Amino acid sequence: MSAHALQRTNVVTAPPPMRLVPGKRPSVDDLYPRLFDAILEQRIVPTSRFTEEGLAEQFGVSRSVLRRVLARLAEQQVIILRPNLRAQVAAPDAQQVQHILEARRLMEVTVVQLACAQASPGQVRRLRELVARQRACVEQGQQGPAIRLCGEFHLLLASIAGNRPLAQFLNSLVPLTSLVIAQQGAFAGTWREQSAMIEALERRDGGTAVSLMTQHLDHLQAQLS
Repeated sequence: MSAHALQRTNVVTAPPPMRLVPGKRPSVDDLYPRLFDAILEQRIVPTSRFTEEGLAEQFGVSRSVLRRVLARLAEQQVIILRPNLRAQVAAPDAQQVQHILEARRLMEVTVVQLACAQASPGQVRRLRELVARQRACVEQGQQGPAIRLCGEFHLLLASIAGNRPLAQFLNSLVPLTSLVIAQQGAFAGTWREQSAMIEALERRDGGTAVSLMTQHLDHLQAQLS
């Protein structure tokens, strides 16, 4: 498939220009949010297959950088990579979504308890920054970035908890949940719920934090059911 065909059938609009320091080549960390946002905004159509050459040209990056981002998204189950086949955006079915949410509920109650016990002021500030960015994206109608930032809040919380296996497990569930949210329709934002969780973390109030996380996941399950 040519780059032109890729743009016509799989990518609805061209990605916005990448903001980089002059002379700096785009890195994995530069490309990852742009490509994930394009998937969440369905500028790359769900279940479509796409070529490395087409995406690399579309996003203005080298194929080596693109491959590393695709590998990261595949690890997070957002895309499917198979030998000798083109990459494909995942499309979880209803049963898989239910299993994901059940697993998240079990894991994130522990995560938020651990995070409450050891969150530093700097880590709390980083959580607040993520929530502020999510709110700004919601208010500006930037649904893809808002959904991604909502998920990043949970991944940062898992990192703060300090349990690497839990963090790795959630890294395979949270981005996939973000994909499902985007495929289901409108996203109103979760910044209010996440702000309340941050307040509980700051007070070391594990009971309230667990209750808020449970309510948040209840709302998410209701939205995706």
